[in-house]
Amino acid sequence: MQYRIIGEPLPAVICDVAPGETLITERGSMSWMTPNMKMETSAGSLGKALGRMFSGDSLFLNRYTAQGAPGQITFTSSFPGSIRAFEITPDNPVIVQKSAFMASESTVDLSIHFQKKLGAGFFGGEGFIMQKLSGHGTAFVEIDGHACEYELAEGQSMIVDTGYLAAMSATCTMDIVTVPGVKNMLFGGEGLFNTVVRGPGKIILQTMPISAVAGSLRAFFPSSN
Repeated sequence: MQYRIIGEPLPAVICDVAPGETLITERGSMSWMTPNMKMETSAGSLGKALGRMFSGDSLFLNRYTAQGAPGQITFTSSFPGSIRAFEITPDNPVIVQKSAFMASESTVDLSIHFQKKLGAGFFGGEGFIMQKLSGHGTAFVEIDGHACEYELAEGQSMIVDTGYLAAMSATCTMDIVTVPGVKNMLFGGEGLFNTVVRGPGKIILQTMPISAVAGSLRAFFPSSN
């Protein structure tokens, strides 16, 4: 497969697929394709299907296979931002926020990733359940807004506000800390908790999480009675 990413901040990834090659996606991010791309919907194993549901995605996988000749298929983002391509290998799995996965080669395995500490899920804002991309092949991930990448060494950490962590190496860990000081908690406007991500590994932060945008717009919509 060859691909090119175009069109930020409303990006798309255009994939040129060899005959017999298959790409998978969990949601309706396919926007256009050549006629010889055959679509097949499958739930796969029950365990993996339930895992996808708990991580915020569909029970089903859509599989697109080029029939008889090279094909082309395009996936587009659902929100203004960026698309990042990850080269997944057995020794380089990646953890991403729920619903960030767009598409991948069929040799990439999707599974759920539970945070080791319950607090990191219930209060850290990134979700108790995230997605793990493992196996081998290229995977495409959607980032809300601009993507900022940091390489954390052993012992280094970054404090991240709710929703701003988009992806991290599987070698990174997450925890939560309370915002110091009662006045800071009550009047600082940053909530009660922050997420701490520790290295070693790469983290990708997003500048415009859709959850933050939804929270900002909520005040402008009348409440229902």
